[in-house]
Amino acid sequence: MLNKEFIRDLVEEALEGTDRFLVDITIKNDDLILVFLDADSSLTIDHCVEVSRHIESNLDREVHDYELRVSSSGLDHPLSMPRQYVKNIGRSIRLEMNDGACHLGRITAADNENVTVELIHEKKRNKIKQQEVAGSLTVAYSEIKEGWPVVSFT
Repeated sequence: MLNKEFIRDLVEEALEGTDRFLVDITIKNDDLILVFLDADSSLTIDHCVEVSRHIESNLDREVHDYELRVSSSGLDHPLSMPRQYVKNIGRSIRLEMNDGACHLGRITAADNENVTVELIHEKKRNKIKQQEVAGSLTVAYSEIKEGWPVVSFT
């Protein structure tokens, strides 16, 4: 059986001295290893390949038959670390709070404890969506259930 902590140590070792960081590791069915990375600047396919090769060089396929996937923590994953909120300052986000409330807005500030979001309300006028600023909200990460990046095509 593959050990998640051992995989985590290998990833941290491969990322040491870079601006890249580990977001999550998932092991499914004891043979599928999913590693999700992010970076303060940019994350390329070459960075993912580098981490993948480091992991593979330290695992023995004769002992464990496994499939390894190393990728970025993309839009289909919520933000889970303060470092990701800092990276996304200026971008739109949808916050789902622990109390069930949802907020849409743009990240204006973030640190290790809190994130500040300029709230946006969407209105429809003549079948056209319009957005207007509705104040700001500062919340502790402990109050956030999930924070999802919002893609805008405008």
